[in-house]
Amino acid sequence: MSCASRIQGEEKMLVYEYMPNKSLDSFIFVQSKRELIDWKKRFEIIEGIAQGLLYLHKYSRLRIIHRDLKAGNILLDENLNPKISDFGMARIFKINDLEGNTNQIVGTRGYMSPEYVMEGIFSVKSDVFSFGVLLLEIVSGRRIQGLLEIDGSPLNLVGYAWELWKAGSPFELVDPVLRESCSKDQVLRCIHVGLLCVEDNAVDRPIMSDVILMLTSEAQLRLPKQPAFSSARSIVEEKSLSKPAEIDTSINYVSLSTMDAR
Repeated sequence: MSCASRIQGEEKMLVYEYMPNKSLDSFIFVQSKRELIDWKKRFEIIEGIAQGLLYLHKYSRLRIIHRDLKAGNILLDENLNPKISDFGMARIFKINDLEGNTNQIVGTRGYMSPEYVMEGIFSVKSDVFSFGVLLLEIVSGRRIQGLLEIDGSPLNLVGYAWELWKAGSPFELVDPVLRESCSKDQVLRCIHVGLLCVEDNAVDRPIMSDVILMLTSEAQLRLPKQPAFSSARSIVEEKSLSKPAEIDTSINYVSLSTMDAR
């Protein structure tokens, strides 16, 4: 995070540091650029995002829930260091507050936690869920909304990672451009941690301090439980008050329909 506020008369502005490399999604999802970020740099980006979230959740004067963490909101400086951006949907908590509730669900499809989509409840664990999705995207080079398939079953990225995990072949998730040069143990640990972060029950997900410890140590990890929203079948009907919903639209207004967590 790197920004400054400016007030001139009645005008309020949030000024961000210029990021010459734009956002993370312009690298990991673009075929011609994916090879520019090797595994070492991708892991540094993962660590940087995790540290940024930990600061927001724990060390900031007021606890901040971002609510729209995704690859498009991770800016990269000239050295490809990540900066969490776009706090337009963030909510500020008093340090002792643990969760909030809203009737208006805003966010980006695929990154929103089940308790937020279904009940409007958000907490630090909502951001942890989004981080888990983002972690799987960075490892795989695939978007969460992309359609994948195993044995004829349509899956999103979370479901695909889960099925590969159950089959004992999670390494198949790894971006092909990384497979020859990455640390296999490290990348498998990242997949493991990502699956822990996207578990259905918020109580089961780790907090960000634990996520960082799990990513950077050799501590034994518990087995992940069934993730939320792993089917590619739509679980929400997105509606925008101003224009049709788009996958990359930051603010989506959603109404609930049948939930299908594999």
